Amino acid sequence: MIKSNKFIVQNREISFLQSGEKEFISLTDIAKYRSQYDPAAIISNWIRNSNTISFLGLWETLNNKDFKPLEFEGFKNESGNNYFVLSPQKWIESTNAKGIVSKSGRYGGTFAHTDIAFEFASWISPEFKLYLITEFKRLKNDEMVRLNIDWNFQRTLAKVNYRIHTDAIKEKIIPLELTKEQSAVIYANEADMLNVALFGKTARQWKVDNPNLEGNIRDYATLEQLVVLSNMESINSVMIHQGLVQKERIIQLNQTAIIQLKSLFGNKQLKNLQNS
Repeated sequence: MIKSNKFIVQNREISFLQSGEKEFISLTDIAKYRSQYDPAAIISNWIRNSNTISFLGLWETLNNKDFKPLEFEGFKNESGNNYFVLSPQKWIESTNAKGIVSKSGRYGGTFAHTDIAFEFASWISPEFKLYLITEFKRLKNDEMVRLNIDWNFQRTLAKVNYRIHTDAIKEKIIPLELTKEQSAVIYANEADMLNVALFGKTARQWKVDNPNLEGNIRDYATLEQLVVLSNMESINSVMIHQGLVQKERIIQLNQTAIIQLKSLFGNKQLKNLQNS
């Protein structure tokens, strides 16, 4: 059974669907942040992007056993050409994708799993993504209070792209002959690369600086930092698949962190939103 709901983000109604344990947010409503009159064009421009296709392909590979990888590779190879066009409907029909759904009718539109919807919102605007997840957090917290279930949004957000990130590491970086112990070293190294790019220090350095605190560096991150971390994990997984070495990736990731954090922390409206 599919339940429909709405929540408000910056005076805009955002439709929200729940089917069992799966949650889908309206990309059409998010796209109206950029174009009130032609949100479909915004979504089409996003979905034809090569980085978007790589991300969607990774998500489907991890979450959809019926996904068609050959059709995905075809789109991926064509995405660099100027003539290439792609719509959500064509993506769904050709690859048997499950992360994006298209509904017709008066209350229809394009919806995506929350992982993908947050990625789209980041492409639209890092600020709008933070508004979106803050209000989504409130929606889920209210729901969990009613159901008397403990639910920590910040930790959930930090894990949104973790499987995609570690899968890319496993596929592209870890040699086949490594032991589990050796593989763990590489995973930790990649995680610490993100820590350095975002927080300016490794997990070990943070622990040395904060010997009396429990947990790890990410447990004490702000919501803004977790939003940027989520974005960085997605970007890093794509760059890994593109074959970029770590020293090239960390420079780009650090610049991403600087730009996005300056934007998020400098927004007074966001501060008021979080304090309200």
